[in-house]
Amino acid sequence: MYGGKSPQELLSGSFSKTWLHDKWAPLVGSVFGFIGACYVNYGTGRPALSGIQKHIAAALAVGAAASMVDKWRDAHFAEKDATLRHYIELHPEDFPTPERKKFADVLEYWQPIR
Repeated sequence: MYGGKSPQELLSGSFSKTWLHDKWAPLVGSVFGFIGACYVNYGTGRPALSGIQKHIAAALAVGAAASMVDKWRDAHFAEKDATLRHYIELHPEDFPTPERKKFADVLEYWQPIR
């Protein structure tokens, strides 16, 4: 049911990243940092945007932390994929290419009871 691709082809790394991929984590982290600073001000009874320097610092800090976590995550999954790819190369007999099936072969006959 994988479109006739072998396990080696599925892990080939032919994934293309979108234009938003490298901007997403810092952007979301910065927004959460800014909203977090607003929430802290709200919790202490001050106006939401008072002390704007804290908002800027929180946005930069959380955005940088999100970017670092995203890079770590990419490296972790790249290492994991490389390990799986290497194992499949060493043991191809354990990973046969699945045959393509039609839905008519997979689904059972259904008779409605009325």
